[in-house]
Amino acid sequence: MTVRELRLVVTAEDYEQALAFYRDTLGLPQRAAFSSEGGRVTILEAGRATLEITDPPHAAFIDEVEVGRRVAGHIRVAFEVDDSTEATTRLAAAGATVVGEPTRTPWNSLNARLEGPAGLQLTLFEELGD
Repeated sequence: MTVRELRLVVTAEDYEQALAFYRDTLGLPQRAAFSSEGGRVTILEAGRATLEITDPPHAAFIDEVEVGRRVAGHIRVAFEVDDSTEATTRLAAAGATVVGEPTRTPWNSLNARLEGPAGLQLTLFEELGD
């Protein structure tokens, strides 16, 4: 068996707001959109997907580094961006709540934490290289 794609499915009470935020503001390209009787779904491209599995102590460590305290639930979505400071400002202007400002991490990235539409906790990370 070969897994070809990881697809995170989010049910958003305010579909239009979530779509505008993730597609138009964050810039995830739209791959497809479908509708059913009374319902809609849009599939957005998010680049390469990975599934990160962590144990509770390490999840708490990540929260401590990015925010200063434990804040995330059992699911957090991380997006690699070119400029985490600019992306944080742009997403905050579009309605996201900044939980943790961009912070240099021990693993040499610049990470910010936000609360986005549909109740998703978001990490924006910029790899800083060597």
